Amino acid sequence: MWEWHGFGYGHGFMWIIWIAIIVAVVLLIRASSSSDNTPNRYESAIEILKKRFANGEISEEEFKRKKAMIEE
Repeated sequence: MWEWHGFGYGHGFMWIIWIAIIVAVVLLIRASSSSDNTPNRYESAIEILKKRFANGEISEEEFKRKKAMIEE
């Protein structure tokens, strides 16, 4: 009465397509949400230093001292 044809051209192939679509959607969601939180891997040391100074993490004197060390 009911015959199972395995992963031929029937329903088994459709499962593979649906799994691929779901995986692609999950990867797109993860990529879009994590890109906002990750720092740029190619920021120069001076750019990082400027951001820390702008955020108030370091004082002006410390900024100048570290900038001079970087530019040596």
